[in-house]
Amino acid sequence: MSFSTLGLSAPLLKAVKEQGYSEPTPIQKQAIPVILSKKDILAGAQTGTGKTAGFTLPLLELLSSTKPAKPKQSIRALILTPTRELAAQVGESVEVYGKYLPFKSAIIFGGVKINPQLVKLKKGVDIVIATPGRLLDHISQKSIDLRDVEFLILDEADRMLDMGFINDIKKILAILPKQKQTLLFSATYSDEIKKLSDKLLNSPVLIEVARPNRASEIVKQIVYPVDRERKRELLTHLINEGKWKQVLVFTRTKHGANRLSTQLEKDGITAVAIHGNKSQNARTKALADFKAGEVRVLVATDIAARGIDIDQLPHVINYELPNVSEDYVHRIGRTGRAGNEGEAISLVCIDEHEYLANIEKLIKKDIQKVWLKDFKPDPSIKAEPINRGGNRGQRAQKPSGKPEGGKSSQGSSRGSSGRRRDK
Repeated sequence: MSFSTLGLSAPLLKAVKEQGYSEPTPIQKQAIPVILSKKDILAGAQTGTGKTAGFTLPLLELLSSTKPAKPKQSIRALILTPTRELAAQVGESVEVYGKYLPFKSAIIFGGVKINPQLVKLKKGVDIVIATPGRLLDHISQKSIDLRDVEFLILDEADRMLDMGFINDIKKILAILPKQKQTLLFSATYSDEIKKLSDKLLNSPVLIEVARPNRASEIVKQIVYPVDRERKRELLTHLINEGKWKQVLVFTRTKHGANRLSTQLEKDGITAVAIHGNKSQNARTKALADFKAGEVRVLVATDIAARGIDIDQLPHVINYELPNVSEDYVHRIGRTGRAGNEGEAISLVCIDEHEYLANIEKLIKKDIQKVWLKDFKPDPSIKAEPINRGGNRGQRAQKPSGKPEGGKSSQGSSRGSSGRRRDK
């Protein structure tokens, strides 16, 4: 099957061809015809499945083939994303695939000055890609009018709920017109997602290209047991021994990401940290340097990594296992994308055995354990007691929340109104 069989017009097919794509991915094959039939969808798709093009292409086609109900100044499509990086990625897709179409778009997120966004909105745009917090800022300033929106897309809806955006989303939904086509994309199906879809979607078509909460089958998963104090040493050894040129490393906290990137630099490995406390310009530059090969290691927290879109990222390292098992699936989904093979390695100390057991239960699979001769754990070291009051050093926490962007005190940032800000 080729893109030409999906009902897309010549300008879109030309743009797709210029990107080097000839055959649609499974999510694109299923979603594009359904969206073009103007039906709501509930789509279960993990990262790396091509879901962004799966909704961007038919959205642009529908905008082209239908006349706006209101004057050109009206916003016709709203795409909500959980993070700045993902908003930028989606915005880039809209620009790339819509290059031969007359539509204007605006990317709206926090962490940058609001004035350039105000200027762009005032000139008039057809498509808005936004994070919830900054979008509400524009709504409160009356700089954006959503009353004529014809298409609503919620991308990575599960992550938006995890980050505490549910109240923001409800406020936004209350402003939107009832008559609209709505597309909801989620990597996992939680009870909250089901409740949201029941309220939001009208007789949706269910599309699923990967089983919920199931790690990609083409990603090779390995656990290296190691003492917590020797994790950095083992990570440096693996990078140098394997001569890895591009490695994405996950930590649980922003402080841990900063510390690890500094340590790797001292080991002679170029590294940079990316997390919610970094300015948007710093995050954009870090990602650009990583993609360009100028930096070998990108150390990221879970939230900051959302939206990182690299087709051939060969290695993902869990320097620390996530507190929430579903985040493991999101993390390793950064490799093995677009049909390429990938390797996900977890450095697991004795404090994290409980997390590992929960992850294996979730993915219904025992992950291969490899004991390296020079890094075997010291059997005399015992697990530290769970510290419910905070995170200490590299040790694990009880899975009661997310250090960045969840409901715990770490990484949560609120404006004067108490609303959670974009991270």
